[in-house]
Formats: sequence, structure tokens, C-alpha cells
Amino acid sequence: METPVESTRERLLNIAEQRFGEGGYEGTSLRAITVAAAANIAAVNYHFGSKEALLRAAVARAMAPVNTERRRRLDQLEAKGEPNAEQLIRAFIEPGLDLVLRRGERGPVVARFIGRVAFDPSQRIRELYAAESDPVEARYLAALQRALPDASPESVAFGYVNMLGLLALHQSQALTRPPGAEPPGIDEGEDPGKLAEDLIAFLVAAFDRGLR
Repeated sequence: METPVESTRERLLNIAEQRFGEGGYEGTSLRAITVAAAANIAAVNYHFGSKEALLRAAVARAMAPVNTERRRRLDQLEAKGEPNAEQLIRAFIEPGLDLVLRRGERGPVVARFIGRVAFDPSQRIRELYAAESDPVEARYLAALQRALPDASPESVAFGYVNMLGLLALHQSQALTRPPGAEPPGIDEGEDPGKLAEDLIAFLVAAFDRGLR
């Protein structure tokens, strides 16, 4: 059975994901979060210490299962030898889009939150996000460079950064689509599995063409 303290902390994290995902860090006041969570500033200070610490805790909670699954898949691939670029791209992309599946109804909220933080205009906030994802992401970059020995490290890094950006765009729902020109986004019912396949195919082709 949850204690009241645990319930308040979880409510603050859940509302923080939603509000930061909708309005960004600077565009979301701590008061708006506490009112929606039926809490107060003292509760934020008690559980987290500050608005930035609340964001950090929300990012850590959201990224933990993604990082764990990416690490597991990479370990599994490398245990069998050197994986190719397509295997690495798939192992990286699918856990990011699986946020939707693992979180049920809250999946789109969490995915949008992660995407929004990754694109935050504040370098400080982007660095906060990177601190939670860099260790496993650095391993994927190194593995991609080994999988593409004919490409320069700079070219692979360029492709990798663009892969991160495209994934975050889909997560944040920041893409503008002409009416009727594209299928619905994640939160309007698009199958995350199909989106993953489309995105992986696009990225594999981009790496192949761009790094020749």
C-alpha cells in the first residue's frame, strides 16, 4: 500500500512530465505543477529540493527503462560479435518508441516529455538530459563507428546526432504535417511498431547514402 508521502512524490513527477512536456521547462511554473498535483512548494522542496531537481528526477525516471533496455540489447548484440549498423539503429530506436507501449495511457505524455527536454532551448536543461543518457549513448556511437569503418568518425557522429534529433522530434510531436499528408502521430493512435520500422528504414538508408 502506498504511503501519502510516496503518493505525493509520484503525483508531482507525473504532473511534471505532463506540464514540462507541454510547455517546456521555462514555460512551466512550479506553482502550476503543485496546483495540478494538489501539493505545495514545500512538498517539492521536501521531495526534490528545487524545480530543476524535480525535472532531473522526472528525466531519470523516464529514461531509466529506456537506458536499461538499450544497454541490454547492445550487450546481447556484442556478445554475438560486432553488430551491423541496422542492428544498432534498431536496438537504439525501438526502446525510445516503446515508451508508448510500456507506459500505457501515459506513454504519449512520457514520450513527449523526453522529446521536449531533448529540444529545450536552454543548454543547461539539454545537459541535464544528456547526463541521464550519455553513458549508454556513447557506447552506441562507438559501436556505429566500428560498424562503419569506411566512414570518418565525424561523419558517423553527424549521422548519430541526426538520429537522436529525429527520434526526439517524433517523441515530442514537434513535427508539423500538412493536413492529410501523413498518418496520425503517436498520441493520435499511430502504431509505435510501424513508426519504428519506418524510422529505422529511413535511418539505415540515410546512413548508407550519407556515409559512402
